[in-house]
Amino acid sequence: MSLTPVLRDATFRWIADDPSAATREELQGVLARAMGGDPAALEDLRDRMAGPLTFGTAGLRGPVRAGTNGMNVATVVRTTAGVAAWLGASGLGASGASGVVFVGRDARHGSEEFATAAAEVMAAAGFDVRVLPGPLPTPLLAFLVRRHNAVAGIQITASHNPPADNGYKLYLTGGSQIVPPSDGEIEKAIEAVPAAVSVPRASTYSVVPDADVDAYLDRVASLPRGTARTLKIALTPMHGVGGQFAVEALRRAGFTDVHVVRSQAVPDPDFPTVVFPNPEEPGASDELLALAASVDADLAIALDPDADRCALGVRDGSAWRMLRGDETGVLLGSLVLSTVENPDPLVATTIVSSSLLKSIAAAHGARYAETLTGFKWLARAGEGLVFAYEEALGNCVDPEFVADKDGISAAVVAADLAAGLKASGRTLPDALDQLALDHGLHLTDQVSLRYTDLSLIGATMARLRAEPPAEFASEDLLPGADVLRWTAPGVRVIVRPSGTEPKLKAYLEVVEPVTDGLPSAREAAKARLAELRERVTALVS
Repeated sequence: MSLTPVLRDATFRWIADDPSAATREELQGVLARAMGGDPAALEDLRDRMAGPLTFGTAGLRGPVRAGTNGMNVATVVRTTAGVAAWLGASGLGASGASGVVFVGRDARHGSEEFATAAAEVMAAAGFDVRVLPGPLPTPLLAFLVRRHNAVAGIQITASHNPPADNGYKLYLTGGSQIVPPSDGEIEKAIEAVPAAVSVPRASTYSVVPDADVDAYLDRVASLPRGTARTLKIALTPMHGVGGQFAVEALRRAGFTDVHVVRSQAVPDPDFPTVVFPNPEEPGASDELLALAASVDADLAIALDPDADRCALGVRDGSAWRMLRGDETGVLLGSLVLSTVENPDPLVATTIVSSSLLKSIAAAHGARYAETLTGFKWLARAGEGLVFAYEEALGNCVDPEFVADKDGISAAVVAADLAAGLKASGRTLPDALDQLALDHGLHLTDQVSLRYTDLSLIGATMARLRAEPPAEFASEDLLPGADVLRWTAPGVRVIVRPSGTEPKLKAYLEVVEPVTDGLPSAREAAKARLAELRERVTALVS
């Protein structure tokens, strides 16, 4: 198949409109090879020019490359111009509210150049633009947007995506991520932006002072409620930007015995020691657990590359293991509820997380809420929110100051919990066992099926609605969100399409009463969960 005139002309237009010499040259090379008959180059060109990256509630995310379907300076310039126009049309323009916009970045390929481009476009649009002084954690940006009542915050990051990717995350006043219909409105505003080369840019932005960074670190350091500080910690930033920042936050909180995985301590956009820089992935935390064992640590902490997620590792019996997101969430939620000063606290999690937090909240006389997946919803769960978590390692332990997941503050609060338990001769697994004794043993798992034909995801969901499994009570939970819930005594299954990947996911939970001791309950729950996994896999396949 040969290069079509439509694709050729679209590529020429993109090259002419690109303000970056580097990506102009990159795409010219691909086009020349495609015009010369190289089939691989032709396929590459088609993918690069397949259409613009979609601006969704997570902003943008895609591979760093030239073309409409990539993260590059032209994409960032036009996106930022669209955001600026949308803010103005929404009454949040440069003359509205504070007119302040913060811009931050991680250390991925292209991040510094993209952050500069975003800052220049916003500055030319008349905003008071303040740029973070280097690659720093995403939660710091969310904190500053809220602290200064800024109209927006832009973070250049792809979080824990593969090394080839980068992204663009948008926060609004209050420090929360955008939600519909704002994403659709912004996408329309971007479509109306002229060629990137003609978008005005100015370097009249300032750099965030050290005092603002210190304010975040001091706030995080104030979060521990206990007084115990004797704790040995192993930590990895997983080649991301959270290493020195987390160590400093822990130091200010009084935790000074911290050992960092040396091979992963420095930001590296190639993530050379991990296949996938996500603490959830099998094997990603192997070097952390090896360090924890070698130094005889009390707690292991893994941050994802932009430090908004936090995973905990513990010695469980004779071996180390990483806690599931639900385990970390209920431990931190229980601690927050046992020390909170709010007379009418609210805790929240998502519809796919464990139901254990609901039971814990009831025991503390606290309100409880469930939302759709994502912190854009959790941060808006309701008045009096004191804690929120999602099973994908996101924890919000200080929503008054950071209305988003925050791996740095979660790490400090986890250290507080672990140190307090150690002082009383206990461990995090002991605390989990106590929660099981108090509320029943809750075990969770996940079935995830990847599709190459995306139409099959919708067809499968339609089939499951039309023919629900007879052994479960079936509920079309929030039909607009395309979520199914199946329940039986002590069993819950949530089925939904992934919002970010070509996958269909099923979230499993079994609850086993502890009547004959924990070992017996654990074996029974594991057996039930294995049977449930097999049955659900057959149903959704």
